Amino acid sequence: MNKVNSVLDNLERIGTIGSPSTTTELSLDILGAAVTKKLVGELALFDFPQDGKKHIALGQITDIELRNSWLEDPTMRSLARQRGQVNPVSGQQDVHLGDMSVSAVFAEEDDNYEPSMLGTVPQTGTYIKLANDEVLNILLERHQKEIFYLGSVYGSKPLLPMWFKHFDRTSEGFPGGAGEAYHIGIFGKSGSGKSVLAKSAILGYSGHKNMGIFVLDPQGEFSKDLRKSTLLTEMGNVLNQNTLSAFQRNFKVYDLNNIILESWELFFLLLVEFNFFFDLGIKTSNYQDIAADYLNDFCSNNNTITLSNLDTNVLRQCLQHLSTNIANIYAGRQSSGATRVNSSISEVITAIDRSTSHRVITTWNKTIKFFKAENGKRTPWSIVTEAISPKLERPLISIDLSVKPDDVNQYTWDEQIKPLIIYGFLTVMNIAAEKSFKDDKSLNTLVVIDEAHRLAPRGKMDNEKKEKIRARLIDAVRTTRKYGLGWLFISQTLSSLDKDIIDQLRINFFGFGLSMGSEFQALRELAGGEQKSLKLYQSFRDPHSAFNDSSRQYSFMTVGPVSPLSFSGTPLFLTAFNTAEQFLKANKIKL
Repeated sequence: MNKVNSVLDNLERIGTIGSPSTTTELSLDILGAAVTKKLVGELALFDFPQDGKKHIALGQITDIELRNSWLEDPTMRSLARQRGQVNPVSGQQDVHLGDMSVSAVFAEEDDNYEPSMLGTVPQTGTYIKLANDEVLNILLERHQKEIFYLGSVYGSKPLLPMWFKHFDRTSEGFPGGAGEAYHIGIFGKSGSGKSVLAKSAILGYSGHKNMGIFVLDPQGEFSKDLRKSTLLTEMGNVLNQNTLSAFQRNFKVYDLNNIILESWELFFLLLVEFNFFFDLGIKTSNYQDIAADYLNDFCSNNNTITLSNLDTNVLRQCLQHLSTNIANIYAGRQSSGATRVNSSISEVITAIDRSTSHRVITTWNKTIKFFKAENGKRTPWSIVTEAISPKLERPLISIDLSVKPDDVNQYTWDEQIKPLIIYGFLTVMNIAAEKSFKDDKSLNTLVVIDEAHRLAPRGKMDNEKKEKIRARLIDAVRTTRKYGLGWLFISQTLSSLDKDIIDQLRINFFGFGLSMGSEFQALRELAGGEQKSLKLYQSFRDPHSAFNDSSRQYSFMTVGPVSPLSFSGTPLFLTAFNTAEQFLKANKIKL
């Protein structure tokens, strides 16, 4: 304890506790020597006695106010307006007051410091001092192996200690367990640094070898860097092969070229997109959809037909079923459309019998390749099982959905096909979680979803496929926490993400761009309405207003148990690293 006392004695004093103060917010009288210093955002501390023990409280300074009671008099204010300064009142009678929000309190316990609470208000005149890395390291000495750094304290120099606990219980060989899963949200406008922060957080979780990490990557943001073996040169590609190797974490990236699709609905959707029905003579899009529905029902209810045994014989059966029901697709069997389709069907069946080529057969064969186990392709179930398997070396799995078939247009891929693939993975993940829970095992897995606001928006949805995804995600965040399955949602917007999902988030990071309109209202609700903290958040600068890349600041407000300095529940503020060198050095990562 002499060590910490020595450090405390050498810390810079910036003020004292003033009046009025409460256990939730302290008023500070700023010392004259500190009034010209930048104080807003600084991490400060004070020591005080409580229950016969020495305590140390830490928190960030959220606001500074200047008061001069003489100049608040109307007469003096009038003189100041005329003369500019009123000597010896102006400047000499100024009083600087500050507000400090306490986020963590430590009590001295047998040569260690344990979490405590601010159960009383220390006496006025208690010195407020600027914290530094040295005192934080002493207070958190027993937990150094669990500490991970994403950046420094906002507006201050000390690194902000954070921890990303695995979701299982702490056990021998696996320290730092939370005992339950957390749902996490990372929000901010495009360019606010949220993707880089998410990649850094994933690395924080990667240090737990017993924890599974599964990334649904609609835009390929995470997968593209994993495919490269280049050295880490900038924070934008911090999640790459080299950094994962430093954590002894393997990884695998899957895309449509090595995933077996498993949905009749998806199969016939692809047939529509590849002009299968158009080449059969069904020219109108709504008739094509009706024909696809007839074949979907026929195949899914036929015990002898599966997605794994599709061939030209199954094609013959589908064409015959289509011909039988052509009157239900068109207004009547004698219509020109029905006649044209029946003629095309006969032509294709003849080609099948004679083993000759036909455009419809070629399209059929091209489509069934997406549903066959060949060239090392994996089913969603086997991929998910690989991610959640309770073994020591669980690979990080990333599903890259930015790779689409050449013949599929972008709109159909984004709005129809991609949602079905995502829904398939979510369904499998949920089934696996329930099975694990029945076996009395924690899944201990984090699922990362990028562009979450596109998959689970707030309000009414016209897209039935995306509505199924949203319903699945809402059900997941409500039920899977007890299974040890946590979800990390990354979104450009806060107000348009479904409220049922937001209500279940335990840890949140808020980047630049949420300080106006409905976004700020949603932020106010999540931050507990703490006005001082919200004002500090509104002071965030747009990273792209910087003069150059090296001077950009990516600032975040975080709420929840993500730091050993936030156990009181108050928001913390950090500035994320903007160079790879800072990140590697702070976390002692050797590439």
